[in-house]
Amino acid sequence: MKLKSSAPIGIFDSGIGGLTVAKAINDALPNEQLIYFGDTAHLPYGDKSEAAIQAFSIKIADVLLDKGCKAIVIACNSASSAAYLLLKEYIRDQAIVMNVIDPMVAWVGNQVGNKKVGLIGTKRTVQSNIYLQKFNHLFPHIELHSLATPLLAPMIEEGFYNNRISHDVIWQYLSDPQLNDIQALILACTHYPLIKSEIEKFYQPPIQVLDSSGIVAAQLHQALAKDNLLRQDTAPPRHQFLVSDFTEAFASSAEVFFRSKVRLQLHRLWN
Repeated sequence: MKLKSSAPIGIFDSGIGGLTVAKAINDALPNEQLIYFGDTAHLPYGDKSEAAIQAFSIKIADVLLDKGCKAIVIACNSASSAAYLLLKEYIRDQAIVMNVIDPMVAWVGNQVGNKKVGLIGTKRTVQSNIYLQKFNHLFPHIELHSLATPLLAPMIEEGFYNNRISHDVIWQYLSDPQLNDIQALILACTHYPLIKSEIEKFYQPPIQVLDSSGIVAAQLHQALAKDNLLRQDTAPPRHQFLVSDFTEAFASSAEVFFRSKVRLQLHRLWN
């Protein structure tokens, strides 16, 4: 199937977290039209079963394929760990499929060096051991120490960040002995860049705090350029924002990220 350079890029997550990836893609590829799907009816994905996440992901992929997307970015670590291989097989040549895990693993493996690296993420991502497996296979010199931080994503979805509540929760998690003496920290949830500055304040002296948004955007740019799929039209693209349930937090966050009024379209995955 021949993909069209004028076609949009689809991005999905369970809620607002994937907007950090969408914003980075918009900054790196300002000519591209984005269609973002926030599965707000089923957030957070981090406490869902693998089978449930796979079912949600297939449904969302169908929506994005129906809209003619040339690429689909799984802007969620939980969905990337649970559903990426299934989606690759399901979508085949209908669109480029990217996750947020492989670009981060490659970047850390090539750039960080022989270091003790920490990782925080949802229960689903951490319990899958997908980062550990990939580092052990590709970059065994990386010593990875992972900690599930299940309160962070729902806290962020409810708008509790950059305040006293988030400060106390973040400090409690980062004080866990599992993260002692790390020299870099991977934010293995796309919600976490929203609290990146708070996390950085915890570490004195400073350490590298790594989020995947810019890394994923750069790899997507490379993949589209390689296949001559960069949009050539310089007219401002009209982004679309779909949600499976209306939430005030999503609308306000999207408007902050994209600096414009956002009209949400309701698209339930099941009637």
